[in-house]
Amino acid sequence: MKVFELMGKYGHEQVVFGYDKVSGLRSIIAIHDTTLGPALGGTRMWPYKTEEEALIDALRLSRGMTYKSAAMGLNLGGGKAVIIGDPRKDKSEELFRAFGKHVESLGGRYITAEDVGTTAEDMDIIRTQTSHVTGLANTSGNPSPVTAFGVFRAMTASVATVFGSDSFKGRTVAVQGVGAVGFSLVQRLCEAGAKVYVTDIFPDKVQRAVEAGAVAVPADDIYDVPCDVFAPCALGAVINDDTIPRLQCKVVCGAANNQLLEPRHGNALAARGILYAPDFIVNGGGVINVADELHPGGYNEERSLAKVSKIYGIQMKIFAMAKEKGIGTHEAADVYAEERVRRALLQKGMYLPK
Repeated sequence: MKVFELMGKYGHEQVVFGYDKVSGLRSIIAIHDTTLGPALGGTRMWPYKTEEEALIDALRLSRGMTYKSAAMGLNLGGGKAVIIGDPRKDKSEELFRAFGKHVESLGGRYITAEDVGTTAEDMDIIRTQTSHVTGLANTSGNPSPVTAFGVFRAMTASVATVFGSDSFKGRTVAVQGVGAVGFSLVQRLCEAGAKVYVTDIFPDKVQRAVEAGAVAVPADDIYDVPCDVFAPCALGAVINDDTIPRLQCKVVCGAANNQLLEPRHGNALAARGILYAPDFIVNGGGVINVADELHPGGYNEERSLAKVSKIYGIQMKIFAMAKEKGIGTHEAADVYAEERVRRALLQKGMYLPK
């Protein structure tokens, strides 16, 4: 495993490997870029097949957090942590206490939060070892509903761009993955009048979505559902050479990170006449919500939701930039985020005495 080669490929500053014999903790904290501020990003717990798979996921996700925070206008960098293990059977108080110590050892360069496989209650345990944690149960809590609100706002902008109306009445949406964020999105879509198809690897989650008004389809069939919007809300890399020819939608807009297996797949979607809403714009509501905990006056839900609502306008800017420059929407989103980081880096050239 060529760690430094991978870090160079993605442009990372630091990668920290954590191990604890008592709890069995095996974790990786990846800090991508701290130009705008400390690296903020959630802790994902997942039964990765190999350590290399876990590392690559941490690197890809942390890089995405840099772009996400920059695009959302936050003074934060990008980081991400992964814990190798099954969140349904491998969690323990000792494991999250050990992980909290590793976060604390970074002295504030990395701030963690909830992610796939972890909860606000897990963050509370981490909090016993470090103050560099957000998404606590007694503050902003579970960020999933707020993330889903941001996804809904981005999807509304996408639908308005393609169909000339932002109404979901009569629209069909296929949601892949109905975990915490996906389920909240399904609820909003059903309330807005959309017909929603869902799938997930966990039957209990599918059943919950069906009870909320959705229609279940087998996991692999979700790509073949005739729909207006395909919403990837599970893991990444689902937009690839195998799935793109199968899609029967006009929009791809979902909560999953790193949906494109490779950047060229954004162009492949465009070639088929499918509008791609870049994932780190779409799912930016979560980081906005947990970042609000860092406000000097403490967390304010109304302020957070107001900021998340602006994702509609940010998404429209990305679409307009792509059209103006003649580039893919995924490329426009990168340019939008990179420009903010670039300007901040230039300003650091001015010395200010302390």
